[in-house]
Amino acid sequence: MISRTLTLTALTAVLAAQTTFAETEKAPSKRFTAERVFDIEYATDPQISPDGKTIVYVRNAMDRIADRDIGSLWSLDVASGAHRPLVTGVSATNPRWSPDGSRLVYSTTNGTKPEIRILYLDTGRSFSLAQFQQGPSETVWSPDGKTLAFTMFVPGEKPGFAKPPAAPEGAAWSEPVKVYDNIQFRADGAGYLEDGSTHVFTLPVEGGTPRQVTSGEASMQQPAWLDNDTLLASGNRAEDRDMDPVESEIYAIELSDLSVRPLTTRDGPDYGPVVSPDGKRVAYRGYDDKVLSYQQDNLYVMNADGSGSTELAADFFGSFDQTVWTPDNKSLLSLVGDHGVLTLYRVGLDGKTSQVVTDIGGASIGRPYADGSFSVSGGKKPLVAYTAGFADRPSEVASTGLDGKGQRVLTALNDDLIPYLEMPRIEEIKVASSHDGKEIEAWIALPHDFKADGSFPMLLEIHGGPFQMYGPFFASEIQRYAAEGYVTVWSNPRGSTGYGEDFAHAIDKAYPGNDYDDLMSITDELVARGYVSKDRLFVTGGSGGGILTAWIVTKTDRFAAAASIKPVINWMTMALAADISQYVRRHWIRADPWTDPEAFLKFSPIRYVDKVVTPTLMMVGEEDFRTPAWEAEQFYTGLKMNGVDTALIRIPGASHGITARPSRLIALTDNIMGWFAKYDPAKAAGAPAAPVAAAVETSAQ
Repeated sequence: MISRTLTLTALTAVLAAQTTFAETEKAPSKRFTAERVFDIEYATDPQISPDGKTIVYVRNAMDRIADRDIGSLWSLDVASGAHRPLVTGVSATNPRWSPDGSRLVYSTTNGTKPEIRILYLDTGRSFSLAQFQQGPSETVWSPDGKTLAFTMFVPGEKPGFAKPPAAPEGAAWSEPVKVYDNIQFRADGAGYLEDGSTHVFTLPVEGGTPRQVTSGEASMQQPAWLDNDTLLASGNRAEDRDMDPVESEIYAIELSDLSVRPLTTRDGPDYGPVVSPDGKRVAYRGYDDKVLSYQQDNLYVMNADGSGSTELAADFFGSFDQTVWTPDNKSLLSLVGDHGVLTLYRVGLDGKTSQVVTDIGGASIGRPYADGSFSVSGGKKPLVAYTAGFADRPSEVASTGLDGKGQRVLTALNDDLIPYLEMPRIEEIKVASSHDGKEIEAWIALPHDFKADGSFPMLLEIHGGPFQMYGPFFASEIQRYAAEGYVTVWSNPRGSTGYGEDFAHAIDKAYPGNDYDDLMSITDELVARGYVSKDRLFVTGGSGGGILTAWIVTKTDRFAAAASIKPVINWMTMALAADISQYVRRHWIRADPWTDPEAFLKFSPIRYVDKVVTPTLMMVGEEDFRTPAWEAEQFYTGLKMNGVDTALIRIPGASHGITARPSRLIALTDNIMGWFAKYDPAKAAGAPAAPVAAAVETSAQ
């Protein structure tokens, strides 16, 4: 927690700057101010009906009172564009059409209890299928439309070694001890784990009591109907599953007797089963595990009984993601990260690939990740519904044919807002890395009043993962930075996905490493172009971007200030205490911290904290168990011990998804800008700082 003295000192300086700002701006701001975060809407999960005539999607909006992102269900008539609400007033997600297109199943809550509801399209009436104590998910219809399958957590028997005596009536004894005996005993977003596992259930569409169809200590997920009597699911039922975190197989479950048989058996993950419309084949994704930090998902097809497994498009450059069959059983559609965007590819059973549509994305509202999804209709002329991404607005619903022709954007969710704001211009650049000449792609948001006179501040924003991908998409954080005058740049340095497996592998057992050179090459380019001042450079990033930010300040003093958000600081503590500890040990470092500590420390910013002179802010969620709070705290303490200007901000209630609530997104961006304003030479010379005092006050409590 930041000391009160430090908080009030910083707050006084920013309040003085804000007073100047308030006196000069009387009219409503045309900039993307902090409050505009609550005005944004965006589309996710578009589901097209079997006949291709209607799309139902989740329309996401920010609730100012609840401080939540709330989803409602809306429908689009594909022919006319008619746009109507279906389920509003409650948060509703995961709509899925029945095979005959007459009904929708979706997820919601009744107060605090989770629900699965069926909506009848002819009457508009809906009902809850069952009473659930745990949250059901991954709901799928049986081919005959009579049964639903879904997954749900099943509590297990709590481990223990002693039975406590009964407390006397009225006594105020301490809570009983909590015993854990699994290697993963907490998870980000879930906290300390209750003993148990996730299993597959079935339920008649008329409602009733869910039937559990898988059991045991191993979780089973991703249900898919092979036929009306057989389900597929993915899981790791091996005895040493805790020690092999990527392993999984696809299993067939016979509903008549609940027998389970494996359809895959190799060493490596096999998951995401998708059954062909005729029920004869199963497509799935996975790879042979070579115990590397990153391995691309390949695409496979096998017969319904598990025989005849064949890899499709073995030489394809990218990693296959969401996959569905085309209605004719002859090909598959799969999303692929493709140089900053998501591209939908059609993959034939002969392995030949063709591009259907690109620029899918825009569904990551905070930072510009390539996030999106699609669905496909039936019929002789199938249509694809997808989330279309843009640089100047959040995701919309769009449609196209399987040949990529007839693309149409069907929604305009922010036309009441975006046209009236001064939006930054987005520019793409490609820079040769100073390390080896490798081409690095980046995007720049240029403020509304930008001119290339070498005076503007630069904000370098680094993505997490690190096996992830930014793209040219609208993002609230980028908009906020640009609106406050920062030339904001984001990029895909080596290690990013979407540029082939070799590009991602370039940081295997070398992270952080030469990705530093990639980022500095981008910085050099912006200075050389006169886009930014060499004296007004700032850097920030979250998670993987957080460790790179911390790494950068151990290697250079060229940045005026830095903000490291939810970082990895010490790979030894990550390998022993994070919720992905075994993955870090087995796949990333591939060593034991007790026998080879140098393998962990040589890539840990904490090892080089004595090299830092750059004022560096640390920020983390108090309930983050992916990069736990003690990671940021180690660097903060080291900086303090070495006399470097620093501050620590802990976000109450936040997990690794630190900006899950709109107010937290505001707090993150505005605290970062408040920190940078404190060390900006131009601001120190008298220019007004960004108006962020309220965010500094609330998040530093």
